[in-house]
Amino acid sequence: MSLAFIDLAAQQARIKDRVDARMADVLAHGAYIMGPEVAELERGLEAFSGAKHCISCANGTDALLLPLMVLKVRTGDAVFCPSFTFAATAEVVPSLGAVPVFVDVDPVSFNMDPASLERAIAWARGAGLTPRAVIPVDLFGLPADYDAIEAIARAEGLAVIADSAQGYGATYKGRVTGAIGDFATTSFFPAKPLGCYGDGGAVFTENDEWADLLRSYRFHGKGADKYDNVRIGMNSRLDTLQAAILLEKLAIYADEIAARQVVARRYTDGLSDVVETPVVGNDSRSVWAQYTIKLADAEQRTRVAEALKAEGVPTNVYYPLPLHRQTAYSGFPVDPAGLPVSEALAQQVLSLPMHPYLAREDQERVIDLLRKALADG
Repeated sequence: MSLAFIDLAAQQARIKDRVDARMADVLAHGAYIMGPEVAELERGLEAFSGAKHCISCANGTDALLLPLMVLKVRTGDAVFCPSFTFAATAEVVPSLGAVPVFVDVDPVSFNMDPASLERAIAWARGAGLTPRAVIPVDLFGLPADYDAIEAIARAEGLAVIADSAQGYGATYKGRVTGAIGDFATTSFFPAKPLGCYGDGGAVFTENDEWADLLRSYRFHGKGADKYDNVRIGMNSRLDTLQAAILLEKLAIYADEIAARQVVARRYTDGLSDVVETPVVGNDSRSVWAQYTIKLADAEQRTRVAEALKAEGVPTNVYYPLPLHRQTAYSGFPVDPAGLPVSEALAQQVLSLPMHPYLAREDQERVIDLLRKALADG
């Protein structure tokens, strides 16, 4: 019996009637771009996270690019990114002519290491670059160490762009992701904890002026109307059908986050004595985009993954190669002390099936098979 790694079909079955009704409403009114559901979704996302402004956009990558455009990041500027993450975090930086400087991550949280960030900033200044922004990532749904990162950013004059593509709705010391940082971003890619049935994204900010600029930049740099282009922008509007779908997914999102906690606890209770399991501090709550264990090395990981696959249990490796080791990014600078944790994690991590609808009996089967695979070698 094969399991789903992320069971979107189970979620769809739960809300299908409501999603169908929402989509029918859009087809009836015909406002397929920037229809009323888009504004309704933005207000709902603001309320969920406590952010003042939510500006939806076409995808999570554009959500990262738009704040850099607002900040007027350009050639000669440095933007600091973790290396152990998906490429989107860094790829927006050179698209504006700026330099991504790669930072190492913490071996327990897998999130940006503040000490590495400080070293990278000092190096960038010494190299003649102008540090402008830092993009911490809420990897696998766990918020980054924002107290430490924000303190460094304030001292160095950097903007904080919180990449919460995997972590929207998580909490950090009483704050909800989406309302952390000068900007926060998220992705609605279908596999994300809050995903649509295509591409989509959003940017959050407390700054009124920046919010107005974001709305302009996502719509071809428009001014008073769409034929009054007052700045060079882009086409990054969330389409109305995706907003309609997200409205019904947002309605059950708090319940799904709670269900993810139950699934994560089962994994930890069943595996923490035989393998290194994720750690979430008492001051945080993850939304568990992934449940990722850490194995001894790549050889053990391959054996375990193949043993599970043979029994119909899928796994994934996020990420098999840190960004600074990838062809497109290998020429960009890194923390002068190197990125040893990012390189080690790429050989050790393995993500298990994780979603709010993972039945206890299926999860117990995964746990039993994993324990056996570990015991067998």
